Amino acid sequence: MKLGAFSISLSVKDLQKSKDFYEKLGFTTMGGGMEQNYLIMKNGSTLIGLFQAMFDGNMLTFNPGWDENAQNLDAFDDVRSIQKHLKENGIELDKEADENTSGPEHIYLKDPDGNMILIDQHR
Repeated sequence: MKLGAFSISLSVKDLQKSKDFYEKLGFTTMGGGMEQNYLIMKNGSTLIGLFQAMFDGNMLTFNPGWDENAQNLDAFDDVRSIQKHLKENGIELDKEADENTSGPEHIYLKDPDGNMILIDQHR
């Protein structure tokens, strides 16, 4: 199963302070915007998303169809086929994708310790 690009999505209190902090760790902004209340930042192949007032807690995030540069992959597993695989293996989803659609869609699930996982397909 190919989950695509991986990042950690952090729920931050002050986007500017968080941006400044992660820049000191060598991260640069590659997506989002201050006016949108989120930034995607990169250091090498490591990605983090900083989100202010968009969700509670932190999440592991996977983007089927994208590499770590947000470039389209030729071959990838659609989020609906990932959902089917997870359900067949007894994984409970908190939010399911509409299997009668195609293109962008997302699902949510939690690991055994309650950590949120977002599988977010943008294409």
